[in-house]
Amino acid sequence: MHPNPVFHDQTAQANLAFAHARAFGILAVNGEAGPLMAHVPFLIDEDASHLHLHLVRSNSIARALKAPMAARIAVSGADGYVSPDWYEVPDQVPTWNYVAVHLTGTLELRPHEEMRALLDRQSKHFEDQLEPKRPWKTDKMTPEVLDRMMRQIVPCRMKIEGVDGTWKLNQNKPDDVRLRAADYMDAYGMGSETRILAGLMRGADRQD
Repeated sequence: MHPNPVFHDQTAQANLAFAHARAFGILAVNGEAGPLMAHVPFLIDEDASHLHLHLVRSNSIARALKAPMAARIAVSGADGYVSPDWYEVPDQVPTWNYVAVHLTGTLELRPHEEMRALLDRQSKHFEDQLEPKRPWKTDKMTPEVLDRMMRQIVPCRMKIEGVDGTWKLNQNKPDDVRLRAADYMDAYGMGSETRILAGLMRGADRQD
């Protein structure tokens, strides 16, 4: 996370809402030989007390999770390069704007009996976003195939104990300079992600 407090101007609720909407991140824990990481979809409880995910049983984190462990999930959003020319003021340097939220807490394995309900909740969360498509449900699968697949994954839960977010959107620049850079990013950026970032830059207030 960027250390400048000007980029940490979002509330915990806003950071949690961002993580909830993305619902995908990099899970990291300390391993004996170094950090262990996994890319995982997840769900956050309505009261933001816990998040839920599953891992392949052979995943290095799942194998290491013999007891609850400190963990972090890094959730990334739009990001992009900012050319110093776009500010149209002298003595600027290149930078990279981005949005990222970190959730920290204690990760634990859950009883395997919870796996089916977790899978149903996860699939519903994402299938609901595909309306009017008829949602996929686990009961579409042959019971034997579903049971075999379920034995290969394990449910996990992380108690959310810390929330931090970096919204690096040129808030440290004068408004006219920031907005000008956003316009250039919109025009010259690479793809839809930079257009999203330009929109966020336009909505960022300068913090003096």
